[in-house]
Amino acid sequence: MELTTVWFILIAVLWIGYFALEGFDFGVGVLLPVLGRDDGELSGETRRRQMLSSIGPFWDGNEVWLLTAGGATFAAFPHWYATLFSGFYLPLLLILVALIVRGIGLEYRGKVDSVAWRRRMDAMIVVGSAVPALLWGVAFTNIVRGVPIDADMEYVGGFWNLLNPVALLGGLVTLTLFVAHGALFIGLKTDGQLRHDARALGLKVGVVAAALAVVWLVVVHSSTGTVVSWALAGLAAVSLVAALWTAWRGSEGWAFTGTFVAIALAVSSLFVALFPDVMPSSLDPAWSLTAENASSSQKTLGIMTWVAVIFTPIVLLYQSWTYWTFRRRVSGHHIPTSVAPAAVTHETVR
Repeated sequence: MELTTVWFILIAVLWIGYFALEGFDFGVGVLLPVLGRDDGELSGETRRRQMLSSIGPFWDGNEVWLLTAGGATFAAFPHWYATLFSGFYLPLLLILVALIVRGIGLEYRGKVDSVAWRRRMDAMIVVGSAVPALLWGVAFTNIVRGVPIDADMEYVGGFWNLLNPVALLGGLVTLTLFVAHGALFIGLKTDGQLRHDARALGLKVGVVAAALAVVWLVVVHSSTGTVVSWALAGLAAVSLVAALWTAWRGSEGWAFTGTFVAIALAVSSLFVALFPDVMPSSLDPAWSLTAENASSSQKTLGIMTWVAVIFTPIVLLYQSWTYWTFRRRVSGHHIPTSVAPAAVTHETVR
């Protein structure tokens, strides 16, 4: 197998990991004002801290998948990186700003004991979660379907070219799918009334996400799909339906596993449909960026391969250990009203 193909696959795996893991983080953030309300058993503030504590040990580690995917693309496919970041400059900038705002909200929410302060931080978390969840779908839909690229490998379209109806549909798919994924994660990681409310909401949003996803996958794959990509898309739909069925049966673990697998298979289908291109040109297929003409030298790819072989297992083992260590449910009754979310996380999982 050519090293260009190997690195295309590795970058695809990094994006799969990012969307499947960071997806539930985004969903939890978006649902903060929806599920963080008084329920007679716990106050709204306690429920919100319970939700944030459920992702406390994971969210910053999940973002490493994005950083690694970006770095790998820069090193392995510099022409892809250059064209992507120049053509998608504004949406990627919005995503970056949203992630920074979200990180500030998560880190500093418990630093000041003020209701007004926490409301501002909550708003930053919600916006910082919703914007990337929407724009990643827009970006990847455009990448797979093709954008205006000329013979010099340069993007010659404008910002509004990216906001076409199919791309916006893709954004709604990722937004609703991540929200359902996050709701099922809350149901898996919490207890009490919040657990039941999250599972019920995840089921409802999941039905909407499934309907939108079917239309979106059919539209995308009808123009660029292959037999394998269609098969993966079909399996993704089956996994999502299975997740909704198990959520209805009250099994949060299997439901979350189902949405995790559905996201992984859906992203896999996009990369299979994309290959051997990395950014198709909508102006002329001959001007498309491919894994071959956008790649670095073989020497560079060879060095990167050895680095990946050594360090990738270490990173995977460390992140697996993190999820195993903080595997227990977060109980709302054990959350003191004056403790910051970061401290609550370590206290409630013991």
